Amino acid sequence: MLTKIIEKKWFALVSLVLALLALWYAAALVMNGKQIIQNYERKHQTWTYSQVIDQAYTVKRPMLPAPHQVAIELKKSIFDKSVTSKRSLIYHAQITLNSTLLGFALGSLLGILIAIGIVHNKTLESSLMPWVIASQTIPILAIAPIIVVVLGAINITGVVPKAIISMYLSFFPVTIAMAKGLRASDTLHEELMYTYNASAKQVFWKLRWYSAQPYLFASLKVAIAAALVGAIVAELPTGAQGGLGSRLLSGSYYGQTEQIWAALIVSALLGSILVWIVGLVEKRLLSRRGGPANV
Repeated sequence: MLTKIIEKKWFALVSLVLALLALWYAAALVMNGKQIIQNYERKHQTWTYSQVIDQAYTVKRPMLPAPHQVAIELKKSIFDKSVTSKRSLIYHAQITLNSTLLGFALGSLLGILIAIGIVHNKTLESSLMPWVIASQTIPILAIAPIIVVVLGAINITGVVPKAIISMYLSFFPVTIAMAKGLRASDTLHEELMYTYNASAKQVFWKLRWYSAQPYLFASLKVAIAAALVGAIVAELPTGAQGGLGSRLLSGSYYGQTEQIWAALIVSALLGSILVWIVGLVEKRLLSRRGGPANV
């Protein structure tokens, strides 16, 4: 009976979650305990280990909030606030989501166009590909304020500057994967199409594009996660009034670590949902192409 339970998929997931929670509580005890001891010593007061343990999970502005403290903050920020309130994480997640989706769409389109150009033009590949690779060596925190200032000078504000920063992070994986995918078509199939006098356009849409789709969706999962990171990072140095990035920033300003961790968890959940949606679209496409519907 025990062996059958251990073999279940949910058992591994539950075990991992419980192990992470135990490690989290232990780390919170150590880090917050040091903070409490320092407070006692600063006031020249005596302390006991039982006092430290009792206060470690209830101290205000802890160095590392315990899981239940983060859960309370999530409840306050999600369920106890209206979605239109600036204290609601749903409100901030929606703002970040708008920038993420726009940046993801622009980045995916740009990546696909660059990959098509690279595959069909060797001169473009030798001249453009090094710049595509070099673009990812520039720290996003360095260029984010520059992009916002430059676009603000021409009266472009709001979602667009953050979307462009998201695009900057998301186009690269799409470019690399699509360039690989467009070249992954079978040589014999390509020669057969040319034997039947197929045009370059027909070869692209009926062969190359078809073979590139698995590569495309694999890169889209990476790209949409990168776009979310770009949107959050764009909100940090720009002083945005809304978004998960601004929530993280305000939490760090006022030492509200529970707020920081709650925003991080919502960000992670949002990213997981977005990747899951891309995967769902991929499965539907595979079923239409003749693959199994329940991959």
